[in-house]
Amino acid sequence: MTQGAGPRAAELPDDLTAVETGMWEAFRNGSVYDLSHGDALVDDPHGGHPWGPERSVRARVVCRLLLDGPPALAGRVSSLQLVGVRIEDSFDLAGGTVVPYVELRRCRFEREVLLPETRFTTLRMVDCALPRLEAARLHTEGDLHLPRCRFLRGIRLTDAQIGTDLLLSQAVVHRDRSGRSIAADGLTVGQDLQAEMLESHGEVSLRSAQVGVSLSLRGARLLNPYTRYALNAPRLTVERTLYFTPAGLGGPLLRGTTPPQGTRVQRFECRGGVRLDDGRFGDAVDFEQARFSFADDQELSLRRVQTPELRFLGERPARGRVVLSGARVVNLMDRADSWPGPGRLHMGGFAYETLVPRGPFPLEKRLRWVGAATAEYHPEPYERLAAVLRAGGEDEDAREVLLAKHRRRRETLPLAAKLVGYAQDWTVAYGYRPGRAAVWMAVLWAAGTVAFSRAEHPPLKSDEHPDWNPALYALDLLLPVIDLGQVGFWQLRGGWQWLAAALILLGWVLATTVTAGATRLLRRN
Repeated sequence: MTQGAGPRAAELPDDLTAVETGMWEAFRNGSVYDLSHGDALVDDPHGGHPWGPERSVRARVVCRLLLDGPPALAGRVSSLQLVGVRIEDSFDLAGGTVVPYVELRRCRFEREVLLPETRFTTLRMVDCALPRLEAARLHTEGDLHLPRCRFLRGIRLTDAQIGTDLLLSQAVVHRDRSGRSIAADGLTVGQDLQAEMLESHGEVSLRSAQVGVSLSLRGARLLNPYTRYALNAPRLTVERTLYFTPAGLGGPLLRGTTPPQGTRVQRFECRGGVRLDDGRFGDAVDFEQARFSFADDQELSLRRVQTPELRFLGERPARGRVVLSGARVVNLMDRADSWPGPGRLHMGGFAYETLVPRGPFPLEKRLRWVGAATAEYHPEPYERLAAVLRAGGEDEDAREVLLAKHRRRRETLPLAAKLVGYAQDWTVAYGYRPGRAAVWMAVLWAAGTVAFSRAEHPPLKSDEHPDWNPALYALDLLLPVIDLGQVGFWQLRGGWQWLAAALILLGWVLATTVTAGATRLLRRN
């Protein structure tokens, strides 16, 4: 704390008003200086009721107290604690070092607050009205609290360093001339950044910001119809969890528990794009009940995000896109009705290890989910889903997914390959249902045996041929590679030749498909 220099340090300046003199003495005493009238309407700093000279102090006097104030009274600790005070002129502490504790409640600033490169121990401004807060490269050893404050032209916290917590809960922030409500690129917060029930009218920019514990946007409303993003936070790092979840009005803020009776729940709502590309989140990204309203060219972008758990449990956006390309998560917790439809979901290179569906999410809908993410055929999303299902012991579902992959691929093939594909699908489901092959083989064998029992079959060489056996002859045609000693000794004519050729062709199709299925089974085991 600045103690002054000699006996004159405690003397009052000659130019102070009576209100400023009271503030000066309260500073030395470390007590609260409260100029409230007791009438909620009159004391509202955001209302239209005028505050006259009886509640006004000059900004330069406040700055003098903080930068070069008088020593505290004996046995006291000096601090600036103002309630219901109007601060005239521009409040400028740029580049200064403020040692005393500062807490301003329900105060009204007539002009912008300038704190670039200023150093504080702790700064708390609660329920204050500010035209703008300019605090690039601000440094606090403790907290920066701005709850319930209203900013008409935005906040700038670019490259600021907050030692412990940054609190923006229930603040209302309007955009500046560049369209940003909160410009905090490069921000560093030692512990929590709480912006619960924040109301933002413009872009919240948190590019390359770092949060030491959690970042909470519970119940926040991010509204930006003016530019592309309502939240622009690529390369954001949060050591624990990023919350886009509900908060409670009329009760305590929600923390994942059932709200008390009488509490009105406010969901997180975003009107405008969200960009979290290349973000790193130590515990989870939670979208429980989140509501997004996008234009057609806007998106929820999670490209290359890394987190142990993604809780994709919000409402399905009616427009816009969800992009998960290159993202890597361990647990994907989701609901069937949270994902957008075809053409509006992109998951190229999206890696996840475990599926944790909330509510019913049958395989049929899961296949539509994968199909929605691939406007053109690509095998990777199907193979990823099949691998996850197989790792969870759901082998039958995994085979269904791979079968769906082949059917999707078939639609991209030329006509001849497509016909072969239909045959493989109809007969043995591309080898994923090999039991069908035995059934078809038995049916064809029986049909061939009956047919060839009536066929004329002169030998190729009258003195070199085995006994005619229509069952072995039909089986010899059906089994490729294996020679049962029948086909090469008899000559068929007319339609019987075409029947033999058909059995050979069908035998190859069945054998190839079964071999492929067996190979996949051996690889899996």
